Amino acid sequence: MQAEPLEARPGSVVRWSAEDVGGDRVRACRIDGVDVVPVAGECFFPIDLLAEGELLAERLSELPSGGRIDRVWLRVSDDYPYPEQHIRLQSNRHVDLDPADSARAARESARIAELWELRTPRRFTLPLGAPLRQLPAGGRFGSRRFYNGQPRSPHTGADFAADTGTPVLATADGTVALAEEHFFGGKSVFLDHGDGLISMALHLSEISVEPGQMVRQGEVIGEVGSTGRSTGPHLHFGLRWRGARVDPQLLLAGPDALPRIP
Repeated sequence: MQAEPLEARPGSVVRWSAEDVGGDRVRACRIDGVDVVPVAGECFFPIDLLAEGELLAERLSELPSGGRIDRVWLRVSDDYPYPEQHIRLQSNRHVDLDPADSARAARESARIAELWELRTPRRFTLPLGAPLRQLPAGGRFGSRRFYNGQPRSPHTGADFAADTGTPVLATADGTVALAEEHFFGGKSVFLDHGDGLISMALHLSEISVEPGQMVRQGEVIGEVGSTGRSTGPHLHFGLRWRGARVDPQLLLAGPDALPRIP
């Protein structure tokens, strides 16, 4: 019996290997009462960046002797593990919104939020493909952001510096769920890769795909830019997996980079 809950970092993805029961014998996974389909015989539990408290992780296996359910409590750290980032914008337009911009941002946010509920068949494998052919060091996922001295929501993607016009690539096979210009994200592309995994490329200078279009991993979906709330050319690459905001670099690195349940 588990004596103490296991620590889980917000914004991470916890991997529950099936080695102790036989990889192909894991039939179902569940996190906080929500069923999720195993990936290659393993359970993957995305932990939202703003998750709090304890989450119950469960794994259902089928053995010759019958079914077996393993349960583990995951405790999200009380101490927010990411640093602050202070950003200076030349204009306050994207900080103190006027009524028209505020209404526009709210409409766009509601449209984007609908994507987190998509549950189409999985079309990806791990690790995901790099969104740039030459991926530089990037990050700042989770950083608590201050724009012109005012606190705003934490950063939910990884930023990669690149020249304007650099091709942006699909990280996996998928369908274009949204491709349009937004107040904060600028020219943006959202791809549905199935199993609740949505990737997003923001601040583009050009969009190369249309909603509903099927894309393959490595296909060009747009070009790096600095549109929306941005201080210079870069790619904001974000991931939501089953609604959870997770660090993209974990899934770009692959399963072996993920924290594991013993």
